[in-house]
Amino acid sequence: MKSAKQNKGNGRLTEEAFVLQAIEAGRNAQSKGIHSVYSGFNQAFRDYFGTDPVAATTRLAKAGKIVVSLRRGGAMLYKAGEEPPARSAGTELLAKMGVS
Repeated sequence: MKSAKQNKGNGRLTEEAFVLQAIEAGRNAQSKGIHSVYSGFNQAFRDYFGTDPVAATTRLAKAGKIVVSLRRGGAMLYKAGEEPPARSAGTELLAKMGVS
């Protein structure tokens, strides 16, 4: 029986399995996610699949498998449920002003 992480005919990872494995392998102690550009993820994805990583990560985010958070120079990729809590700059400023 083939692993659910592999395509049926060729033994290669599926896009989902590749992305999830890359997030786990590429993250560090400071973050549970990886930067799509600075971690080398985009290039590794292109090398492995020969396709656009942005289209794949967008599909996986819409399916609820990962969370994509735009950042300077690219995006942070997180496994669903492991992303940092959303911050509201407006709420933070109001709290600092003491008028929240």
